[in-house]
Amino acid sequence: MNWQATVLTLFPDMFPGPLGLSLAGRALERGIWSLDAHDIRAHAPGRHRNVDDTPFGGGAGMVMRPDVLDDAVTAVADGRPTVVLTPRGRPLTQSRVAELAAGSGVILLCGRFEGIDQRVIDKHAMSEISVGDYVLSGGETAALVLLDACVRLLPGVMGASDSAVEESFSAGLLEYPHYTRPAEWDGRAVPEILLSGNHAAIAAWRLNAARTVTKERRPDLWAAHNPSAKGQMS
Repeated sequence: MNWQATVLTLFPDMFPGPLGLSLAGRALERGIWSLDAHDIRAHAPGRHRNVDDTPFGGGAGMVMRPDVLDDAVTAVADGRPTVVLTPRGRPLTQSRVAELAAGSGVILLCGRFEGIDQRVIDKHAMSEISVGDYVLSGGETAALVLLDACVRLLPGVMGASDSAVEESFSAGLLEYPHYTRPAEWDGRAVPEILLSGNHAAIAAWRLNAARTVTKERRPDLWAAHNPSAKGQMS
């Protein structure tokens, strides 16, 4: 059985978008995974199909209605985890991606307007996930990010079995720098160790390079990887 992704959205035409290309697109064609973009507005009542209303307590913007979203979620619910994409969610991590990819699939709810009525999130025990500390126009772009990250981990999607193992975050570190031919370009040479053929020395160099770049760019990851560094951070 393939890995099933269902996206609840007001803009189903945004999918598959870039997921229909490259690795994810080829995997979609081969049936490794499937994608259903489900139109939330199909569950809205009345001639105007309103999906939002003004927030209780006042304030700017509109809030997506719980009755409409409840009908939409119920229509596709089948035991897969339901995730709502929101900037107030827990940050998306590689470990969370791997957890989702290891399951049967995921249901993603894409918010719009000012937000989603909290009651429907609570009723369906949705996980709230954020793809970064910034605000998007809606959850669709975030859904594309999450699905791309999951699909590439599915068996048969990536060509090299070691690729996912050596990537950034897989071992709690950022990835080491990469080089290819020519060995010298624009007056810049590839590090000699990478030309040595000494695989043990190359592995040690790459680990050290990964540690260095992580320490410089992501002190939070470095502290988690190397707990003794926490007291040294300033």
